Amino acid sequence: MPETPFTPSFAPVSAPAVSGSPASAPVSVLGLGMMGSALASAFLNGGHPVTVWNRSPSRTGPLVAQGALPAATAAEAVAASPLVVLCLLTNDNVDEVLAGLPGEQLAGRTLVNLTNGTPAQARSLSARAEELGARYIDGGIMAVPQMIAGPDAYVFYSGDEEAYETHRPTLAALGGTKWTGTDPGLAALNDLGLLTGMYGMFVGVVQALALVRTENIPAEEYAGLLVPWITAMLGIVPEIARDLDAGQHLTDVSSLAVNQAAFPNIFAAFKDQGVSGELFEPLQALLDRSIAAGHGADGLSRLAEMLTVR
Repeated sequence: MPETPFTPSFAPVSAPAVSGSPASAPVSVLGLGMMGSALASAFLNGGHPVTVWNRSPSRTGPLVAQGALPAATAAEAVAASPLVVLCLLTNDNVDEVLAGLPGEQLAGRTLVNLTNGTPAQARSLSARAEELGARYIDGGIMAVPQMIAGPDAYVFYSGDEEAYETHRPTLAALGGTKWTGTDPGLAALNDLGLLTGMYGMFVGVVQALALVRTENIPAEEYAGLLVPWITAMLGIVPEIARDLDAGQHLTDVSSLAVNQAAFPNIFAAFKDQGVSGELFEPLQALLDRSIAAGHGADGLSRLAEMLTVR
């Protein structure tokens, strides 16, 4: 998820459990941006011995004050724990870190990569980890830093299932754990799918607020109408999904032809009010293409099918 400002908690670290129990399992965290710092803090507060490393060593300070052990190098951090969690800016950075490790450094260890990336990147990294003798788990964090370890935070995981089951009690310190399958790319796919839905919603939100503000309607006031409307419309999502799975797109709710007919008014309002319609132009094009293909009587589920290019 996109990051927002985060300050690690300085609450006292709970005493480690008896040696060998899941609560005392050591873990190394590489990458201490806002999210990585939140992850390390959660492990510490869960009673785990935590070793931390960041390219900029100054970022280790707050976590060291909380009880973490600083590592001077990535190799030192990897050597400290059988479970290594990576949370870097991009998977290119993960590649760089792996390339800089000694040849046998990863043998026998489990890598949990919580760096945001694509399914293809996850599969490539999994193959590389296997070549290095490591087990690989990919993850997609469905939370902002402040949510980590809270009741609404969870992480998608995929890859080496045996390694996942072994380390699941430790990973649970971050929030809920959702296993998606042995294909390493599935966690990233689920993550990006939810982010796609989120960003699509935000596209509509910012477009709506831009429109009403042209008549000096306060955005905060209008949000009071927008939130319940969007919430009500979300109720149709399961129906769209069922229709898509069944390949039966006919609807008694709102056909593509009806939606296409509404769009000229929407774009006319954008133009009259001096608001760009660039965010909605792709949807207009998709509706037009669907109607031209003879799908005017179908529901919104047809659009998902029309987007598939392979």
